[in-house]
Amino acid sequence: MRKIILATATAAIGLSAAPAFAQDGPFTGPRAGVLLGYDGIRPGSTEDSDIAGDDQTANGLMYGGDIGYDIALNNVVVGIEGEVSGSTGKVRNDPVDPNDFGYGRVKAGRDLYIGGRLGVLASPTTLVYGKVGYTNARLDLTADDGTTETGREFTLDGFRVGAGVEKQLSEKTYAKVEYRYSNYGDARLQFVNGQNTDNFSVDTDRHQVVAGVGFRF
Repeated sequence: MRKIILATATAAIGLSAAPAFAQDGPFTGPRAGVLLGYDGIRPGSTEDSDIAGDDQTANGLMYGGDIGYDIALNNVVVGIEGEVSGSTGKVRNDPVDPNDFGYGRVKAGRDLYIGGRLGVLASPTTLVYGKVGYTNARLDLTADDGTTETGREFTLDGFRVGAGVEKQLSEKTYAKVEYRYSNYGDARLQFVNGQNTDNFSVDTDRHQVVAGVGFRF
């Protein structure tokens, strides 16, 4: 994870030094936008789940916003971006064991992302790009033994990769659609009394298909 953060910071330093070589164009400069789309989070292939039924995915609506800075170098665009999002995704079962999912009855919480992207111009107003970065997410767990309902919160660390297409709509506005895959390999558990565990290993997958609109400054 440190390598991803270091690479992102290095990219940011490179972007701050690059404007002398950049070309003015529709994909250059700071930007901000809103995002909306599908979100699905589930145990990874190495995890067993005792959730009732065949569907073990917490499906829902992803919503949020992002900011970024891009530089166009001929037909190549490099950028750095950050994102804050939430999700309505949840999966309901009747677990007594809080290790089910392997977590329990789960609702997706906030998600933070920072990373970089690299793209090529398919046309003067169309960008095809890939992205990679670090993601930090939360899951809210509820366990109910029929008498007492308890809540816990997991904080997950992982990486995200994705690809998308961005279309310039006007001189300052754009729209985009992208697919993103995230995998979380480390987690911390916070109990209702505020105490936290040490980091431990997990395997949790996340698939998202989102659309966005934004404005360049």
